[in-house]
Amino acid sequence: MGKIKVWYDEAGDYLEVTFADAKGHFREVAEDVFERVDERGTVLGFAVFNFKKKSLAPVEVPIDVKGLTS
Repeated sequence: MGKIKVWYDEAGDYLEVTFADAKGHFREVAEDVFERVDERGTVLGFAVFNFKKKSLAPVEVPIDVKGLTS
């Protein structure tokens, strides 16, 4: 199992969470919320712009995480 990396830039109010170090691109999934995916669509991480503004309300990232059950 890989390590999850979390990075927050306070000056830019930008949060990034990385699940895997691999080539990918970002695609927007909600306002100011982006997921990073590889060429097959596997989620590699996500990013949230204006995170501090959103921290007053839950930030929901619609990512399908395989292997987890509710």
